[in-house]
Amino acid sequence: MRGRASVAIVLSDEERSFLEAQLRKHKAERSLSDRCRIVLRCAEGLTSKEVAAELGHAEHTVGKWRRRFAEHRIEGLSDEYRAGRPRSISDVQVAEIIKQTLETTPKDATHWSIRSMAAETGYSHTTIRRIWNAFGLQPHRSETFKLSTDPLFVDKVQDVVGLYMSPPNRAIVLCLDEKSQIQALDREQPVLPMAPGMAERRTHTYIRNGTTSLFAALDIATGAVVGKCYKRHRATEFLDFLKELDRNLPEGPDVHLVMDNYATHKTPKVKAWLARRPNWHVHFTPTSASWLNQIERWFAELTRKQIQRGVHRSVAELEADIMAFIEAHNADPKPYKWVKSADEILASVKRFCLKTMNRTSIPGDSGP
Repeated sequence: MRGRASVAIVLSDEERSFLEAQLRKHKAERSLSDRCRIVLRCAEGLTSKEVAAELGHAEHTVGKWRRRFAEHRIEGLSDEYRAGRPRSISDVQVAEIIKQTLETTPKDATHWSIRSMAAETGYSHTTIRRIWNAFGLQPHRSETFKLSTDPLFVDKVQDVVGLYMSPPNRAIVLCLDEKSQIQALDREQPVLPMAPGMAERRTHTYIRNGTTSLFAALDIATGAVVGKCYKRHRATEFLDFLKELDRNLPEGPDVHLVMDNYATHKTPKVKAWLARRPNWHVHFTPTSASWLNQIERWFAELTRKQIQRGVHRSVAELEADIMAFIEAHNADPKPYKWVKSADEILASVKRFCLKTMNRTSIPGDSGP
């Protein structure tokens, strides 16, 4: 008994060119290239059974794409629309979940969880998770912020960022600050090293072995760092570090110091010392805006790479590791690239303030 006769495939020049081009594409979908190869072999007069044996497909698969191409041509090689399961939740219900997430809290907690919201609304955990993911809602997360209240915020941002973006010719620009109270910590039990399939492990309890304070200056042009550790972080130590910088810097070029408004930076002795050096210029960052000082970025690297997971049985060990880190950094220094202009920073702060005001404003409150 003979089966159903195969549909003959005859290709135009344009169709053959398209099918062959899909086979040459490196990024073409595998399913589409397989279908094009089936049609090309069928067009050579082979039966579906012969094509299936040659290409390693089931015979009914070859027959399906043979018939689809014969009926719809090139368009027939694409997947048909699949409606899928109909939605079980309406837009109004989604909006209610979003509103409840943003404007209410559960009775026994400060924020919603997927389980508590699912129990409150009667929807499944999966439904709540999908809605929260779609709208970027993360009730479990909380971030901190602090806006500067410096009355000269705009002027100081423009001054410091202008120094970063367009430093004066033949001048040295140093970002200066101290990282105080760095603790020399040892673990109460030995650290268990990393092993295949197991992360490094350490006890959560520790032994304090003293502290040190690091004064450091970053050259924004070269990325090199000058640093010195002190037992304390008073104006006396700060002035000593300035003298250390003075001894190591070449004579002649102007020196621009970027630093924060810490009290030890503005004592009468420090001011008098700077006044005797007219080629030294101080640029203060705004209050509560330490992120504007590039040395803070380097301090973050020091903490992450050296201090955070370090084990130090004495302050001397800690200071030795800090100085070794500085030496290794200066062996191949790379300057940070400042990319945001002062106008972009101020515009970003403005947007944040407006967004915060809109979120915290009381509906219907038009003021006094």
